[in-house]
Amino acid sequence: MRVLRRGRAESAPRRSAALAAMVSVVVLVPMTSACTNDDFEDLGADIAPISIDVSKVDAIATTLPSSVRDAGRIVVGVNVPYAPNEFKVNGRIIGFDVDLMNTITKVLGVRAEYREADFAKIIPSVTAGTFDLGMSSFTVTDERLKSVDFVTYFSAGIQWAQRAGNDIDPTRACGKRVGVQRGTTEADEEVPAKSKACTDAGNPAIDVVKFNSQDEATTAVILGKVDAMSADSPVTDYAIKRAGGRIVKAGEPFESAPYGYPMVRGSELAEPVRAALQYLIDNGQYRAIAAHWGVQTGMISTAEIRRGA
Repeated sequence: MRVLRRGRAESAPRRSAALAAMVSVVVLVPMTSACTNDDFEDLGADIAPISIDVSKVDAIATTLPSSVRDAGRIVVGVNVPYAPNEFKVNGRIIGFDVDLMNTITKVLGVRAEYREADFAKIIPSVTAGTFDLGMSSFTVTDERLKSVDFVTYFSAGIQWAQRAGNDIDPTRACGKRVGVQRGTTEADEEVPAKSKACTDAGNPAIDVVKFNSQDEATTAVILGKVDAMSADSPVTDYAIKRAGGRIVKAGEPFESAPYGYPMVRGSELAEPVRAALQYLIDNGQYRAIAAHWGVQTGMISTAEIRRGA
C-alpha cells in the first residue's frame, strides 16, 4: 500500500508490476504495432485481457451527460504500473481496472480513452476538466474528497502471504523476516508498528526486509529468504495467483478501504457510471472480471457515490 493510507498515494514511488515469482516473471517488451488478445497467448490466459459479452443498456446510457454522449468517449486518466489493476504488456494498458472500465463503457454505449499521467497529476487534471475521471487504484480518503467525488468499485486492504507449508500469523510475527516494497505503507508504517508492539512486549523485533519492487519481495518469499510478505490485497492476491501454489495467504485482509473513480465535484457522469457498474455487479460480469484477475476478495456488492462535505 502506498504511503498516505491504502492504494496509490502521491508522495510514494510507483509500484512495479507484481507478476509474481522468479520463475514466473514476465518480461514486458513494448511494441509499436496494434495489439489484439493474440499478442498475450504466450504470457498465459491470466495476463490476457478478458472480453466480457455485454451490450449497451439504453436506460442507463441515456442518463449520460450530453457532452460525453456526443463525444462517444470517456477520457480516463491512468498511471501504470500497478499490477494487477493497471499495467502494460506489449505497449498496451491492461488489468482489472481496465477490463472493468471497458465493460462499464460498453453498458454506457461509449468507449474509454486512456491517457497516461503522473499519478499525482490525475486528480488535478480531473478537476481541471482534462480527464472525465481517474482510474488508478485511488483509495477514497477524506483529503481527496475535499476536491473530487468518487464512485466506489472495489475494497482493498493489507494482505500477507507466506511460502506454502508455513504458518505465519500477521498478528504474532515477532522474530520473523517480512518482505515489503520500499516506500509503501506496509514498509513504513504497518510492519514497523507490528515490530514495535513485539519489542514493547519484550519479544524479538520483526526483521523488515525492504525491496525495490514487489516482484523481488514475492520471489524472496518463494525462495525462503523471508518468512512472509505484506502488500495491498489485490497485489498479493495476484502474486498468489501467478505463483502456481508456491505462496499462499497468511491470515485475512485487514484495514480495508474502498477504491474509487475520482470525478469533478457534482459531476453528472457519476450516476451513470455508478448505475453501469451496479448493473455489472448484479448480472455477474463484475465477478467474472475480478475472478479472471484473482481479486475476488475485494469485490463489493453495492457501488456508491461518495461526495465530499
